[in-house]
Amino acid sequence: MKHIINTICLTAVLLLFCGGAAFLLLTACTSADRRTNPAADELFAEKDSALARADAFSDTIVIKYARGLQVRYLPEGIRVTITNPDPSAVATPAEELLITQPASRFICTTALQLGNFEVLGLEDRIVGMNSLRNLFSPRMKEQWESGHTARIGKEGNFDLETVLATQPDYIFVSASKHGGFEALRDCGIPLISHHGYKETDPLGQAEWIKLVGLLTGEPRRANAVFDDIERKYLTLRDEVAARTKQPLPTVISGRQIRDGWYIAGGRSYLAQLFRDAGADYVMADHQESGGLSLDFEAVYARGLHADFWQTDGSYDGDFTLQTLADEDPRYATMDAYKQGHVLFCNLARTPYRELAGVQPHFLLADFVKAFHPELLPHYTTHYYQLIP
Repeated sequence: MKHIINTICLTAVLLLFCGGAAFLLLTACTSADRRTNPAADELFAEKDSALARADAFSDTIVIKYARGLQVRYLPEGIRVTITNPDPSAVATPAEELLITQPASRFICTTALQLGNFEVLGLEDRIVGMNSLRNLFSPRMKEQWESGHTARIGKEGNFDLETVLATQPDYIFVSASKHGGFEALRDCGIPLISHHGYKETDPLGQAEWIKLVGLLTGEPRRANAVFDDIERKYLTLRDEVAARTKQPLPTVISGRQIRDGWYIAGGRSYLAQLFRDAGADYVMADHQESGGLSLDFEAVYARGLHADFWQTDGSYDGDFTLQTLADEDPRYATMDAYKQGHVLFCNLARTPYRELAGVQPHFLLADFVKAFHPELLPHYTTHYYQLIP
């Protein structure tokens, strides 16, 4: 990343004499430092669609970050190997998928799976879903109302008649969902495990859109969209690393849920986002790759003096600092609370479940906007906001 740190001011005065008349030509003083937007801020301000540039990209898929995907091009077709990338997951057999022709009809069983189609502009390929409870996509709502996309029931109680009527080529399933999938398999419909949410690298999570690109015969779209995500994420990450100084701000995650304080593990994708956004995660020594529940007092003691506090949840209304204090008065004694540095994502008002996994560049920017606002002066947050 190149930064212009020196101001070059050139004033040239040229006197031209023509027929006794003098002309004064002045060149304006220019300064590169007058540009108020750093590179990342300009990049995030781009309004053009990555899909519009898809034709310029390769139709060959190369996996760079996702640990759960392998792609091989063979004479007989495209061989995709799917595994669970979670380091703590119990070993399960890899799924082998041979793609010989594009598919056009899919069933999704989670909002995140839908998001993979949504960022590629391929929502029309979804002919069935199990729920619209967390749905934000206007296009999917239209498809639901028009009958293009059918409701297939929920885990353990799928409407097999409806499933068969949609004539899906594939059904995406999730390791976090249990019950009823074997009944779908018995219908003769191929199931594909979508483990994107298990990736601990934020870019690895987003890279699962390439699987959808392969299955739908739209690899150029997938490469174009992922290139946009990767370019923005890495540009911002590198700018943060280059322009921030020690000591970095500290951050704590989560809050009390039922019997314990639920935090992000130190090897989780959220912990990686904190690091890339230029913050020290105070619970980084807990090396779980997902979330974990700890005793309230243990987390409270570690997070009491953290500069920032990240949390989320579904809330009907405006979630404020007072809302937190009403949950537990001890929250109001934390430094992040006192300084107004609490970052909250309202899952009821944002498409977090649907799109955050395929928009890690926006998640990163949301955190940078809070931790180092001078780097993104013109950026408007997408998911996390400092609450009043």
